[in-house]
Amino acid sequence: RHAKELIKKFEILTPDIWNTEVRILSGGNIQRLILARELWIEPKLLIAFHPTYGLDMKALTHTHKLFMELREKGSAILLVSEDLEEVMSLSDRIAVMFRGKFMGILDASKATVEEIGMMMAGIKPEGASA
Repeated sequence: RHAKELIKKFEILTPDIWNTEVRILSGGNIQRLILARELWIEPKLLIAFHPTYGLDMKALTHTHKLFMELREKGSAILLVSEDLEEVMSLSDRIAVMFRGKFMGILDASKATVEEIGMMMAGIKPEGASA
């Protein structure tokens, strides 16, 4: 019963809920399966490394919605992504790194793509906290 609920909630497409091996799922469905496994326990901290990689637009939007729901329940999400639009839309704060070092932490509501880009290139703009 629980597996059926997760498959429905995370929109995992599988030919047979009980007899399908993970290796035959598409990349996007494997990504959904991983998200289902990690999110169903509603963790206090979720470290998400490129969580929407390989997902179609519908699944990407659904994943973002699930992250926002988790955040509203009080969980912290450490999102690692190169997709600036995704980072800016999901984050409260953005920490930018260059060559393994933090260049600064920005308020996501005030950050600009240009400012983040400068920091990603190793240029620290005025007002960025480290």
